[in-house]
Amino acid sequence: MKACFMGLGYIGLPTAIIAAKHGVQVTGVDINPRVVEMTNRGKLHIIEPGLEAYLREVIDNGKLKASLKPEVSDAYFMVVPTPFTGNHEPDVSYVEAATRTVLPLLKTGDLFVIESTSPVGTTEMMTRIIYGERPELENRIYIAYCPERVLPGNVIHELIHNDRVIGGINLESTDKAIAFYSQFVRGKLHKTNARTAEMCKLTENSSRDVQIAFANELSLICDKAGVNVWELIALANKHPRVNILQPGSGVGGHCIAVDPYFITADFPLESQIIAKAREINNYKAFWCAEKIENAILQFELKHNRPPVIAMMGLAFKPDIDDLREAPAKYIATKVMQSCNNADILVVEPNVAEHKVFKLTNYTEAYEKADIVAFLVAHKEFKTLPYRNDKVILDFCGIYKKS
Repeated sequence: MKACFMGLGYIGLPTAIIAAKHGVQVTGVDINPRVVEMTNRGKLHIIEPGLEAYLREVIDNGKLKASLKPEVSDAYFMVVPTPFTGNHEPDVSYVEAATRTVLPLLKTGDLFVIESTSPVGTTEMMTRIIYGERPELENRIYIAYCPERVLPGNVIHELIHNDRVIGGINLESTDKAIAFYSQFVRGKLHKTNARTAEMCKLTENSSRDVQIAFANELSLICDKAGVNVWELIALANKHPRVNILQPGSGVGGHCIAVDPYFITADFPLESQIIAKAREINNYKAFWCAEKIENAILQFELKHNRPPVIAMMGLAFKPDIDDLREAPAKYIATKVMQSCNNADILVVEPNVAEHKVFKLTNYTEAYEKADIVAFLVAHKEFKTLPYRNDKVILDFCGIYKKS
Protein backbone atom coordinates (compact mmCIF):
# COMPACT_ATOMS: atom_id res chain seq x y z
CA MET A 1 0.00 0.00 0.00
CA LYS A 2 1.10 3.53 -0.77
CA ALA A 3 0.08 6.41 1.52
CA CYS A 4 0.49 10.16 1.18
CA PHE A 5 0.62 12.35 4.30
CA MET A 6 -0.14 16.01 3.67
CA GLY A 7 1.75 17.85 6.40
CA LEU A 8 4.95 16.85 8.21
CA GLY A 9 4.44 18.70 11.47
CA TYR A 10 4.22 17.49 15.07
CA ILE A 11 1.59 14.86 14.15
CA GLY A 12 1.97 14.25 10.41
CA LEU A 13 5.68 13.41 10.53
CA PRO A 14 5.53 10.91 13.43
CA THR A 15 2.46 9.21 11.92
CA ALA A 16 4.14 8.97 8.53
CA ILE A 17 7.26 7.47 10.15
CA ILE A 18 5.31 4.91 12.19
CA ALA A 19 3.23 3.89 9.14
CA ALA A 20 6.42 3.49 7.09
CA LYS A 21 8.07 1.44 9.84
CA HIS A 22 5.10 -0.95 9.66
CA GLY A 23 5.51 -1.55 5.95
CA VAL A 24 3.48 1.20 4.29
CA GLN A 25 5.17 2.98 1.37
CA VAL A 26 4.88 6.63 2.43
CA THR A 27 5.27 9.99 0.71
CA GLY A 28 5.31 12.83 3.23
CA VAL A 29 4.40 16.23 1.81
CA ASP A 30 5.18 19.63 3.28
CA ILE A 31 5.23 23.15 1.81
CA ASN A 32 8.40 24.00 3.76
CA PRO A 33 11.51 23.06 1.72
CA ARG A 34 13.64 22.95 4.89
CA VAL A 35 11.33 20.34 6.45
CA VAL A 36 11.44 18.25 3.28
CA GLU A 37 15.24 18.50 3.03
CA MET A 38 15.82 17.63 6.70
CA THR A 39 13.40 14.71 6.58
CA ASN A 40 15.10 13.22 3.53
CA ARG A 41 18.43 13.49 5.36
CA GLY A 42 16.98 11.55 8.28
CA LYS A 43 16.96 14.60 10.56
CA LEU A 44 13.99 15.59 12.71
CA HIS A 45 12.84 19.20 12.66
CA ILE A 46 10.92 18.63 15.91
CA ILE A 47 11.93 17.30 19.32
CA GLU A 48 10.57 13.80 19.96
CA PRO A 49 12.56 11.16 21.89
CA GLY A 50 13.49 8.09 19.86
CA LEU A 51 11.81 9.23 16.66
CA GLU A 52 14.94 10.23 14.73
CA ALA A 53 16.28 6.67 14.82
CA TYR A 54 12.98 5.49 13.32
CA LEU A 55 13.16 8.22 10.70
CA ARG A 56 16.68 7.22 9.62
CA GLU A 57 15.57 3.59 9.36
CA VAL A 58 12.59 4.28 7.05
CA ILE A 59 14.58 6.78 4.96
CA ASP A 60 17.45 4.33 4.54
CA ASN A 61 15.20 1.41 3.57
CA GLY A 62 13.20 3.57 1.15
CA LYS A 63 9.85 3.25 2.92
CA LEU A 64 9.54 7.02 3.46
CA LYS A 65 10.46 9.98 1.32
CA ALA A 66 9.53 13.64 1.75
CA SER A 67 8.39 15.84 -1.09
CA LEU A 68 6.97 19.26 -1.85
CA LYS A 69 4.23 17.63 -3.96
CA PRO A 70 1.97 14.61 -3.41
CA GLU A 71 2.27 11.44 -5.48
CA VAL A 72 -0.36 8.96 -6.64
CA SER A 73 -1.17 6.74 -3.66
CA ASP A 74 -3.83 4.43 -2.29
CA ALA A 75 -4.54 6.50 0.82
CA TYR A 76 -4.29 10.22 1.52
CA PHE A 77 -4.13 11.81 4.97
CA MET A 78 -4.74 15.49 5.71
CA VAL A 79 -2.54 16.38 8.71
CA VAL A 80 -2.27 20.14 8.31
CA PRO A 81 -2.88 22.99 10.81
CA THR A 82 -6.38 24.25 11.59
CA PRO A 83 -5.81 27.64 13.25
CA PHE A 84 -8.46 30.14 14.26
CA THR A 85 -8.96 33.71 13.12
CA GLY A 86 -8.70 36.85 15.25
CA ASN A 87 -12.38 36.41 16.08
CA HIS A 88 -11.76 32.85 17.26
CA GLU A 89 -13.45 31.44 14.18
CA PRO A 90 -11.95 28.13 12.96
CA ASP A 91 -9.97 28.30 9.74
CA VAL A 92 -10.18 25.13 7.62
CA SER A 93 -8.49 26.69 4.60
CA TYR A 94 -5.37 24.52 5.08
CA VAL A 95 -7.48 21.36 5.07
CA GLU A 96 -9.29 22.55 1.95
CA ALA A 97 -6.02 23.49 0.22
CA ALA A 98 -4.50 20.09 0.98
CA THR A 99 -7.67 18.38 -0.23
CA ARG A 100 -7.65 20.30 -3.49
CA THR A 101 -3.96 19.48 -3.96
CA VAL A 102 -4.61 15.71 -3.94
CA LEU A 103 -7.91 15.96 -5.86
CA PRO A 104 -6.38 15.29 -9.31
CA LEU A 105 -4.64 12.16 -7.98
CA LEU A 106 -7.69 10.44 -6.47
CA LYS A 107 -8.94 7.26 -8.12
CA THR A 108 -11.60 4.63 -7.50
CA GLY A 109 -10.99 2.66 -4.29
CA ASP A 110 -8.76 5.26 -2.62
CA LEU A 111 -8.98 6.18 1.05
CA PHE A 112 -9.13 9.87 2.05
CA VAL A 113 -8.77 10.67 5.76
CA ILE A 114 -8.73 13.96 7.67
CA GLU A 115 -6.66 13.85 10.86
CA SER A 116 -6.52 17.61 11.41
CA THR A 117 -8.65 18.84 14.31
CA SER A 118 -11.70 20.27 12.58
CA PRO A 119 -15.11 21.83 13.23
CA VAL A 120 -18.08 19.49 13.08
CA GLY A 121 -19.07 19.01 9.44
CA THR A 122 -15.60 19.50 7.92
CA THR A 123 -15.39 15.94 6.58
CA GLU A 124 -18.76 16.36 4.88
CA MET A 125 -17.58 19.71 3.48
CA MET A 126 -14.48 18.13 1.95
CA THR A 127 -16.64 15.30 0.60
CA ARG A 128 -18.79 17.84 -1.24
CA ILE A 129 -15.67 19.49 -2.67
CA ILE A 130 -14.26 16.15 -3.86
CA TYR A 131 -17.50 15.00 -5.44
CA GLY A 132 -18.16 18.45 -6.88
CA GLU A 133 -14.80 18.49 -8.67
CA ARG A 134 -14.65 14.73 -9.38
CA PRO A 135 -18.29 13.55 -9.70
CA GLU A 136 -17.16 10.25 -11.20
CA LEU A 137 -15.71 9.33 -7.78
CA GLU A 138 -18.98 9.66 -5.86
CA ASN A 139 -19.48 6.54 -3.71
CA ARG A 140 -16.34 5.07 -5.29
CA ILE A 141 -13.78 6.30 -2.74
CA TYR A 142 -13.69 6.03 1.03
CA ILE A 143 -13.73 9.18 3.18
CA ALA A 144 -13.25 9.29 6.96
CA TYR A 145 -12.15 11.36 9.92
CA CYS A 146 -9.65 10.03 12.48
CA PRO A 147 -8.14 12.48 15.01
CA GLU A 148 -4.90 11.77 16.84
CA ARG A 149 -4.57 11.41 20.60
CA VAL A 150 -0.88 11.77 21.39
CA LEU A 151 1.23 13.48 24.01
CA PRO A 152 4.36 15.26 22.77
CA GLY A 153 7.36 13.50 24.25
CA ASN A 154 5.62 10.10 24.15
CA VAL A 155 4.38 10.08 20.57
CA ILE A 156 5.88 6.76 19.44
CA HIS A 157 4.18 4.77 22.20
CA GLU A 158 0.87 6.62 21.99
CA LEU A 159 0.54 6.46 18.19
CA ILE A 160 0.75 2.69 18.46
CA HIS A 161 -1.01 1.93 21.75
CA ASN A 162 -3.69 4.60 22.18
CA ASP A 163 -7.27 3.87 21.16
CA ARG A 164 -8.50 5.75 18.09
CA VAL A 165 -11.95 6.99 17.12
CA ILE A 166 -12.68 6.58 13.40
CA GLY A 167 -15.75 7.96 11.68
CA GLY A 168 -16.50 7.58 8.00
CA ILE A 169 -19.12 9.23 5.82
CA ASN A 170 -20.57 5.73 5.60
CA LEU A 171 -19.88 2.35 7.18
CA GLU A 172 -17.74 1.20 4.25
CA SER A 173 -15.47 4.23 4.69
CA THR A 174 -15.14 3.57 8.42
CA ASP A 175 -14.14 -0.04 7.77
CA LYS A 176 -11.63 0.99 5.09
CA ALA A 177 -9.96 3.48 7.45
CA ILE A 178 -9.90 0.92 10.26
CA ALA A 179 -8.18 -1.55 7.93
CA PHE A 180 -5.42 1.01 7.30
CA TYR A 181 -4.84 2.02 10.92
CA SER A 182 -4.89 -1.64 12.00
CA GLN A 183 -1.51 -1.98 10.32
CA PHE A 184 0.22 -0.10 13.14
CA VAL A 185 -2.29 0.78 15.90
CA ARG A 186 -2.46 -1.76 18.73
CA GLY A 187 -5.07 0.16 20.69
CA LYS A 188 -8.77 -0.34 20.02
CA LEU A 189 -10.26 1.30 16.93
CA HIS A 190 -13.73 2.58 17.75
CA LYS A 191 -16.26 2.93 14.94
CA THR A 192 -18.58 5.92 14.63
CA ASN A 193 -19.64 8.47 12.01
CA ALA A 194 -17.60 11.46 10.83
CA ARG A 195 -19.55 14.10 12.76
CA THR A 196 -19.27 12.22 16.05
CA ALA A 197 -15.55 11.64 15.52
CA GLU A 198 -15.04 15.36 14.85
CA MET A 199 -16.99 16.32 17.97
CA CYS A 200 -15.19 13.68 20.03
CA LYS A 201 -11.81 15.29 19.37
CA LEU A 202 -13.14 18.75 20.28
CA THR A 203 -14.84 17.35 23.38
CA GLU A 204 -11.69 15.66 24.67
CA ASN A 205 -9.63 18.85 24.54
CA SER A 206 -12.45 21.08 25.77
CA SER A 207 -12.83 18.80 28.77
CA ARG A 208 -9.14 19.17 29.54
CA ASP A 209 -9.40 22.94 29.15
CA VAL A 210 -12.28 23.10 31.66
CA GLN A 211 -10.34 20.99 34.17
CA ILE A 212 -7.23 23.15 33.83
CA ALA A 213 -9.38 26.29 34.19
CA PHE A 214 -10.59 25.01 37.57
CA ALA A 215 -6.98 24.58 38.73
CA ASN A 216 -5.98 27.98 37.37
CA GLU A 217 -8.96 29.64 39.04
CA LEU A 218 -7.98 27.97 42.30
CA SER A 219 -4.48 29.44 41.94
CA LEU A 220 -5.95 32.95 41.60
CA ILE A 221 -8.11 32.43 44.69
CA CYS A 222 -5.24 30.96 46.72
CA ASP A 223 -2.92 33.83 45.81
CA LYS A 224 -5.42 36.28 47.28
CA ALA A 225 -6.18 34.04 50.28
CA GLY A 226 -2.53 33.44 51.16
CA VAL A 227 -2.79 29.67 50.61
CA ASN A 228 -0.20 27.45 48.90
CA VAL A 229 -2.22 26.17 45.93
CA TRP A 230 0.13 23.21 45.34
CA GLU A 231 -0.31 21.97 48.90
CA LEU A 232 -4.05 22.58 48.73
CA ILE A 233 -4.48 20.53 45.54
CA ALA A 234 -2.30 17.71 46.88
CA LEU A 235 -4.47 17.51 50.00
CA ALA A 236 -7.77 17.78 48.11
CA ASN A 237 -6.65 14.98 45.80
CA LYS A 238 -6.45 12.65 48.81
CA HIS A 239 -10.23 12.41 48.42
CA PRO A 240 -10.93 9.16 46.52
CA ARG A 241 -13.13 10.89 43.95
CA VAL A 242 -11.21 14.15 43.47
CA ASN A 243 -8.47 14.59 40.87
CA ILE A 244 -7.64 18.28 40.43
CA LEU A 245 -5.01 19.09 37.79
CA GLN A 246 -2.02 21.36 38.34
CA PRO A 247 -2.26 25.11 37.60
CA GLY A 248 0.16 26.86 35.29
CA SER A 249 0.73 30.14 33.47
CA GLY A 250 -2.22 29.51 31.14
CA VAL A 251 -2.97 26.95 28.44
CA GLY A 252 -1.16 26.62 25.14
CA GLY A 253 -0.54 24.29 22.26
CA HIS A 254 -2.45 23.71 19.07
CA CYS A 255 -5.09 21.51 20.72
CA ILE A 256 -6.36 22.50 24.15
CA ALA A 257 -5.92 26.24 23.58
CA VAL A 258 -7.63 26.09 20.17
CA ASP A 259 -10.15 23.26 19.93
CA PRO A 260 -12.74 24.68 22.37
CA TYR A 261 -13.20 27.67 20.05
CA PHE A 262 -14.35 25.25 17.34
CA ILE A 263 -17.30 24.44 19.62
CA THR A 264 -17.99 27.94 20.92
CA ALA A 265 -17.93 29.39 17.39
CA ASP A 266 -20.65 27.04 16.17
CA PHE A 267 -22.64 26.70 19.40
CA PRO A 268 -22.22 30.05 21.24
CA LEU A 269 -25.42 29.86 23.31
CA GLU A 270 -24.94 26.27 24.42
CA SER A 271 -21.22 26.27 25.29
CA GLN A 272 -21.23 28.42 28.43
CA ILE A 273 -18.79 26.46 30.59
CA ILE A 274 -16.43 25.80 27.68
CA ALA A 275 -16.34 29.51 26.80
CA LYS A 276 -15.76 30.53 30.42
CA ALA A 277 -12.90 28.05 30.77
CA ARG A 278 -11.19 29.60 27.73
CA GLU A 279 -11.65 33.04 29.30
CA ILE A 280 -10.13 31.92 32.62
CA ASN A 281 -7.14 30.23 31.04
CA ASN A 282 -6.44 33.23 28.81
CA TYR A 283 -6.76 35.55 31.82
CA LYS A 284 -4.24 33.47 33.80
CA ALA A 285 -1.46 34.44 31.37
CA PHE A 286 -2.46 38.12 31.63
CA TRP A 287 -2.49 37.80 35.43
CA CYS A 288 1.01 36.27 35.45
CA ALA A 289 2.34 39.13 33.33
CA GLU A 290 0.82 41.66 35.74
CA LYS A 291 2.38 39.90 38.73
CA ILE A 292 5.80 40.16 37.08
CA GLU A 293 5.26 43.83 36.18
CA ASN A 294 4.23 44.61 39.78
CA ALA A 295 7.31 42.78 41.12
CA ILE A 296 9.49 44.91 38.83
CA LEU A 297 7.93 48.13 40.16
CA GLN A 298 8.34 47.03 43.78
CA PHE A 299 11.99 46.11 43.17
CA GLU A 300 12.71 49.49 41.60
CA LEU A 301 11.11 51.32 44.53
CA LYS A 302 13.04 49.24 47.07
CA HIS A 303 16.48 49.19 45.40
CA ASN A 304 16.37 52.37 43.31
CA ARG A 305 17.48 50.53 40.16
CA PRO A 306 15.86 48.42 37.46
CA PRO A 307 16.05 44.67 38.10
CA VAL A 308 17.35 41.86 35.95
CA ILE A 309 14.44 39.54 35.17
CA ALA A 310 14.70 35.92 34.02
CA MET A 311 11.69 34.66 32.05
CA MET A 312 12.05 30.90 32.43
CA GLY A 313 10.49 29.00 29.54
CA LEU A 314 8.63 29.74 26.30
CA ALA A 315 7.16 26.36 25.26
CA PHE A 316 3.51 25.59 25.86
CA LYS A 317 4.34 22.65 28.18
CA PRO A 318 7.40 21.13 29.88
CA ASP A 319 10.31 19.56 28.01
CA ILE A 320 9.24 20.19 24.41
CA ASP A 321 10.19 22.76 21.76
CA ASP A 322 6.63 23.59 20.65
CA LEU A 323 5.79 27.28 21.17
CA ARG A 324 2.38 27.31 19.48
CA GLU A 325 -0.16 29.36 21.45
CA ALA A 326 2.23 29.25 24.41
CA PRO A 327 1.10 31.47 27.32
CA ALA A 328 4.74 31.86 28.37
CA LYS A 329 5.54 33.47 25.04
CA TYR A 330 2.64 35.91 25.52
CA ILE A 331 3.77 36.71 29.07
CA ALA A 332 7.37 37.36 28.04
CA THR A 333 6.25 39.61 25.19
CA LYS A 334 3.84 41.60 27.38
CA VAL A 335 6.46 42.16 30.10
CA MET A 336 9.10 43.21 27.59
CA GLN A 337 6.72 45.70 25.97
CA SER A 338 5.61 47.24 29.27
CA CYS A 339 9.03 47.38 30.97
CA ASN A 340 11.37 48.88 28.40
CA ASN A 341 13.97 49.90 30.97
CA ALA A 342 14.31 46.45 32.51
CA ASP A 343 17.01 43.91 31.67
CA ILE A 344 15.03 40.82 30.63
CA LEU A 345 16.69 37.47 30.03
CA VAL A 346 14.55 34.97 28.11
CA VAL A 347 15.20 31.26 28.61
CA GLU A 348 14.04 28.25 26.60
CA PRO A 349 16.39 25.26 26.90
CA ASN A 350 14.59 23.26 24.18
CA VAL A 351 15.09 25.87 21.44
CA ALA A 352 18.49 26.78 19.99
CA GLU A 353 17.45 30.20 18.71
CA HIS A 354 14.34 32.33 18.20
CA LYS A 355 13.49 35.02 15.67
CA VAL A 356 12.08 37.42 18.29
CA PHE A 357 13.74 36.57 21.61
CA LYS A 358 17.45 36.52 22.33
CA LEU A 359 17.82 33.36 24.39
CA THR A 360 20.02 32.97 27.48
CA ASN A 361 21.32 29.79 29.14
CA TYR A 362 19.08 28.88 32.07
CA THR A 363 21.84 28.69 34.72
CA GLU A 364 23.36 31.98 33.58
CA ALA A 365 19.96 33.70 33.61
CA TYR A 366 19.11 32.32 37.05
CA GLU A 367 22.42 33.47 38.48
CA LYS A 368 22.16 37.00 37.07
CA ALA A 369 18.46 37.62 37.76
CA ASP A 370 16.98 39.61 40.62
CA ILE A 371 13.49 38.42 39.68
CA VAL A 372 12.93 34.88 38.37
CA ALA A 373 9.58 34.06 36.76
CA PHE A 374 9.10 30.33 36.18
CA LEU A 375 6.62 30.06 33.32
CA VAL A 376 7.17 26.43 32.23
CA ALA A 377 8.19 23.49 34.44
CA HIS A 378 11.10 22.27 32.31
CA LYS A 379 13.17 19.54 33.97
CA GLU A 380 16.29 21.73 33.84
CA PHE A 381 14.64 24.36 36.04
CA LYS A 382 13.89 21.79 38.75
CA THR A 383 17.64 21.38 39.31
CA LEU A 384 18.04 25.03 40.32
CA PRO A 385 18.27 25.63 44.09
CA TYR A 386 15.74 27.90 45.74
CA ARG A 387 17.38 31.28 46.45
CA ASN A 388 16.06 33.57 49.18
CA ASP A 389 18.09 36.45 47.74
CA LYS A 390 15.92 36.48 44.59
CA VAL A 391 12.29 37.31 43.99
CA ILE A 392 10.86 33.97 42.84
CA LEU A 393 7.57 33.98 40.95
CA ASP A 394 6.70 30.33 40.54
CA PHE A 395 3.70 29.99 38.22
CA CYS A 396 4.23 26.31 37.38
CA GLY A 397 5.18 24.59 40.64
CA ILE A 398 8.97 24.36 40.44
CA TYR A 399 9.18 24.90 44.19
CA LYS A 400 5.82 23.55 45.36
CA LYS A 401 6.77 23.47 49.04
CA SER A 402 8.50 26.87 49.17
